[in-house]
Amino acid sequence: MPLVSVIIPVYNGERFLKEAIESVLQQSYHPVETIVVNDGSTDNSAQIAASYKTTRTIDQSNQGQAAALNAGVLNSKGSLIAFLDADDLWPQDKLSLQVEYLREHPEVDFVIGQMFNFLNTGITKFQPKTMDTARKEYVAMALGAILARKEIFQKIGLFDPKYKRAKDVDWFIRAKEAGIQMAIIQKTLLYRRIHETNKSHGIKLRQHEFLRAVKSSIDRKRNRDI
Repeated sequence: MPLVSVIIPVYNGERFLKEAIESVLQQSYHPVETIVVNDGSTDNSAQIAASYKTTRTIDQSNQGQAAALNAGVLNSKGSLIAFLDADDLWPQDKLSLQVEYLREHPEVDFVIGQMFNFLNTGITKFQPKTMDTARKEYVAMALGAILARKEIFQKIGLFDPKYKRAKDVDWFIRAKEAGIQMAIIQKTLLYRRIHETNKSHGIKLRQHEFLRAVKSSIDRKRNRDI
């Protein structure tokens, strides 16, 4: 059975990190290596990660989530790569379903599932767009919902650190440009936690970076056509 490397980037995520790690350790699929990349946290995130003997911790100065994800990929040993934010969760069969799909479909480069937003205890106010998708399942173009073959990072590269909020958007765009084959499993494979520090944080920056990523894609296409 192929080894799956699960990369959890964290920056001051002590509040939810333990639950995220536990949701990986409780996966029905094995073998799995769990890599927590501590991106210069000043809280107890590093200590929480280190308390799990089966979890590998990488410490680095604060460089942003894209750099943390890249560090995880570069230090991974598995042939399959998965990502999980430190405040999100997986169902127990997430990896088993995706590994089985990739084994049965060798032509597919990565598989993605649906996402379900849930409100953290105490949250009563949140953005209207978040309200529309709260407690609903939908296909998630989110890193936490994918399982990817490691070799695709050699084809399209790692995450671009210049994007603070839209590194996933840029990566998905580059994957499509390169003809990377994606498949969808119509089942919830990611539980995204809505809490007071993520419910509206960085929306304008993400929108701005989304437009930058789209423009970069247009520029690349234009340069190829010249």
